Amino acid sequence: MAWKLSFALFVFLAALLYKQLQPPAPRIVGSPGGPPVTASRTKLKDGRHLAYLESGVPKEKAKYKIIFVHGFDSCRYDALQVSPELAQELGIYLLSFDRPGYGESDPDPAPSEKSIALDIEELADNLQLGPKFHLIGFSMGGEIMWSCLKHIPHRLSGVAVLGPVGNYWWSGLPSNVSWDAWYQQLPRDQWAVWVSHHLPWLTYWWNTQKLFPASSVIAYNPALLSEEDAKLMEKFGMRTYMAMIRQQGEYYCLHRDMMVGFGKWGWSPLDLKDPFAGGEGKVHLWHGAEDLIVPVILSRYISERLPWVVYHELPKSGHLFPVAQEMADAIVKSLLLGEQ
Repeated sequence: MAWKLSFALFVFLAALLYKQLQPPAPRIVGSPGGPPVTASRTKLKDGRHLAYLESGVPKEKAKYKIIFVHGFDSCRYDALQVSPELAQELGIYLLSFDRPGYGESDPDPAPSEKSIALDIEELADNLQLGPKFHLIGFSMGGEIMWSCLKHIPHRLSGVAVLGPVGNYWWSGLPSNVSWDAWYQQLPRDQWAVWVSHHLPWLTYWWNTQKLFPASSVIAYNPALLSEEDAKLMEKFGMRTYMAMIRQQGEYYCLHRDMMVGFGKWGWSPLDLKDPFAGGEGKVHLWHGAEDLIVPVILSRYISERLPWVVYHELPKSGHLFPVAQEMADAIVKSLLLGEQ
């Protein structure tokens, strides 16, 4: 009898643990009981929808077509704020979209560093942007720029990589560089990132349990803000649409972002070759030297290893530099016109 009770207790505890590890089902936009569809959306070949937002001049009249890829805990509304005057002057069409699981875009059941690049390519085709387009990605969206340079280089006219998240396990990173960057994180973020890489199945539980401090990025810990970022957070942190960003469930946007971004890649950006060796475009890498969220050391090293990358380091800026006044226009001019 005792062994039966012990076995029953074991099964009960195992079932309870399993339930704790499983994220709730996503609240799919447009489904019964789910959030309503309010955005323009396009349907991908696999049946998923991507929500998008267009700005600037009409694409039929545009000289330049740019797709913006947002960062962690963001959405289509967080596109680079290019001034209307510059958009009109240069003929810029800007397309932003909710990455899978964010806002009103359906979650990807099997997200990977490659799948998002292919989603971007299909989005461009669905909206008839033509054979080539420019890309700008910020933070986690900046990391995605490397994937696009790997998987769809033939579709790109130029790329701007803004404050990109880095994967500490990329091959080719010297141990002193990766460890230096690693220890610039808060201890709680070291653990959150470590879990995402080594125990991805535990990511949901780790970031929702109350026993240990989880990701300070998700919690908007003010300790991560540089002096400049603290000023900009008044603008970035008071977005009226913030609830919409995570409305389908944090696991399907934030946690999966971490699992992919810090996951096990089969290649490294350090292996990339110049996609614009013929001089028809450029890759620009921007990073704030005072970034306390994404250590600048990884961008510095990548720019040294890839001499074809045009590196811009902003000495007094933190992570949120793209939000600063006039920075969006400066980034776009650099990308499209080559201005420094």
